[in-house]
Amino acid sequence: MERQIYIPPGGPPRVTSPSAEIYAQMGEANIFAMLEDFYLELEKSSLRSMFPKDVVEASKKSAAFFVGLLGGPPLYHQRYGNPMMRARHMPFSIDEAARQEWLRCFDHVLAHAVEKYNFPAEHLAGFRAFLVGFSGWMVNTAPSETGEGNLELFGD
Repeated sequence: MERQIYIPPGGPPRVTSPSAEIYAQMGEANIFAMLEDFYLELEKSSLRSMFPKDVVEASKKSAAFFVGLLGGPPLYHQRYGNPMMRARHMPFSIDEAARQEWLRCFDHVLAHAVEKYNFPAEHLAGFRAFLVGFSGWMVNTAPSETGEGNLELFGD
């Protein structure tokens, strides 16, 4: 049976992009470090089987996306082209439970982001709100469906 693609209610998220001040304060190296730690958290999670074997290497692709998102140079665009995140995630079955686990892992890393990565505290709530909205659009499998596949967050 062919998999039915789930479309979250409301369509693409209408979320505010994170502040460009985040990159200005953190810098590229701290964003890469934060995403590496996030992927190491994912490695310990129930989502482990959805990610490439080398999570540290995979984290670099996501970090390139986040550098541009947070106000830095468009590294992801320069290295990999247009992000097209929903399309890049479509081959993989992502349900709401996976989304919640992904958010939990990110939240674990963000709990120490101010001290560890120089993340500007005044922008944490806005960044978390962005992640909630953004991740909702990555859900492509209805709660009753199951699927398998390897998810390389932010695509191949």
